[in-house]
Amino acid sequence: MIQKLTLQAELIRKRTLEIIYGAKAGHTGGSLSAIEVLTALYFKVLKLDPLRPDWPERDRFVMSKGHSVEALYCVLSARGFFPDAVLDTFGQFNSPLFGHPTRKVPGVELNSGALGHGLSVAVGMALAARMDKSSYRCYALMGDGEQGEGSVYEAAMAAGHYRLDKLTAIIDRNHLQISGKTEDVMTLEPMDERWKAFGWEVFETEGNDIAALLDCFERSEKVKDKPKLIISHSIKGKGVSYMENIAKWHHGVPNSEQFELAMKEIDSRIEKITH
Repeated sequence: MIQKLTLQAELIRKRTLEIIYGAKAGHTGGSLSAIEVLTALYFKVLKLDPLRPDWPERDRFVMSKGHSVEALYCVLSARGFFPDAVLDTFGQFNSPLFGHPTRKVPGVELNSGALGHGLSVAVGMALAARMDKSSYRCYALMGDGEQGEGSVYEAAMAAGHYRLDKLTAIIDRNHLQISGKTEDVMTLEPMDERWKAFGWEVFETEGNDIAALLDCFERSEKVKDKPKLIISHSIKGKGVSYMENIAKWHHGVPNSEQFELAMKEIDSRIEKITH
């Protein structure tokens, strides 16, 4: 299974770069850093049915770092929510695929993009599940730069107060945001202690490793009477050597030569996995 999902992540990474290059726009670095998390969630962790995107008992996933929507669209398509050909319309006039998540796209739970809002909505979803006596779980993926938003901590405090053990938040901890290193912009550490103080059970894992992520999700599900936070240590621009850990690729788009180089790197890894 690990090999299969690792391959799936690389195929999604390749497709993500293709649609960003085709549109000549997108948030490349943060999309690439989150691909393994999204792959683990949609291909193993989440209870869902692509043929019934509004199934009442589905698990809910909120893409709070909505600017990384290119990766989400590619995962949703690979999972069967809509045809792959639709991805090629990204960034075009009248395309259903906007530059931030929209509920017009099957599988998207929330119109997001204004950072700091997704966790609050996920808290509401988890509370609704409890009130309705439903079994579905709620997940929210945030960026680390997003942790500078005060609304994140209002939601964290509420989730701890209500002991929302059906809620799991994930922070894509790649240490970079659009304006540079996160710690230069706003001190976020000690991140784990801050969240523990709000009553959360905190896990840390390698965010670009499928096996480590699946193990972390499995361990987190055993925790009762507390919301869970997974700090996913990742690399911005993961999988393309010249993009990795470079802040300018937050919103950078490769030129033709750079795109071809990226494709060669990814294709090389795909070949190693499949042979």
